[in-house]
Amino acid sequence: MIKKSTLVLFSVLLTTLLLTSIESNAQCDTIANVCERNFTDAYLSDGQEYRALLVDEQTAEFHLTLYGGSVYRFGACSGLDNGNLIFRLLDKDRNRIFTNEDHELSPYWDFQVNSTLDVIVEANLNAEKISSGCAVLLVGFKP
Repeated sequence: MIKKSTLVLFSVLLTTLLLTSIESNAQCDTIANVCERNFTDAYLSDGQEYRALLVDEQTAEFHLTLYGGSVYRFGACSGLDNGNLIFRLLDKDRNRIFTNEDHELSPYWDFQVNSTLDVIVEANLNAEKISSGCAVLLVGFKP
């Protein structure tokens, strides 16, 4: 038989978990809206929003296929200010193609792809600015 106090504790924990999840999604939605400002009408969204809730030195990893003959724009954001997210573009062998660390933590960058390429995008929070938050990666391409 389950005690009433155990059921109450379980209900409180479940409610807290649900509210935290809803708040995290709202935070990510706000960050995605801020990140969209880095895109002009020249870019069409790939239809995906890549998101991860990060704490301290955690790394988010997103796998994408970029198609040859296209120009892509990557927008990477966390928080409401630029420079909160470090992102790296790697090939399938994990060789670094690009990092915004070499470009003053720019929140977006354009890539011209000559042949189809499977890539990995890693994202980390800039520990000098924030210790936790939602990492959002948006990808668009020129038609």
